[in-house]
Amino acid sequence: MFRTVEEFLTNWGYESGSTQKILDALTDASLAQEVSPEDRTLGRIAWHIVTTIDEMISQTGLEFEAASHKATVPTTAIEIADAYRSSSAAMVAAMQAQWTDATLNDMKDMYGEHWSVATVLGILISHQTHHRGQITVLMRQAGLRVPGVYGPSREEWADFGGVAPL
Repeated sequence: MFRTVEEFLTNWGYESGSTQKILDALTDASLAQEVSPEDRTLGRIAWHIVTTIDEMISQTGLEFEAASHKATVPTTAIEIADAYRSSSAAMVAAMQAQWTDATLNDMKDMYGEHWSVATVLGILISHQTHHRGQITVLMRQAGLRVPGVYGPSREEWADFGGVAPL
């Protein structure tokens, strides 16, 4: 759990940067990639990550402009990547301007439960990480190069002249 706003922002900097790398690697054609007709497409999952910033963090009372969780999924990968970039930046700027460390202890009604703002922030990151993993699998199925997140990807190992460990 985060104890300071700066602690969250440091963690968010790495995590959002990793998510941005993934979103920047998507192509328009890849957005239709799916596991099955009953599941979300890659584009829908990517857009869900983007709009969760608004959907989840706005419930804490933070005021900022972000891609609305009610918006339809864009048809281009660049729209999704750009919306994430601007939504994340707006959230960070608003936190720096509106919150103090004490804000993290505030309790908020979230999905019928009471969560501290610090808990909301931790779940935001975990939620994003979960869906980022789904996206990378779908990227492989779509034939895209997958950027490394917590270490080099298979393609990055090859760029280094190495072989990815099995």
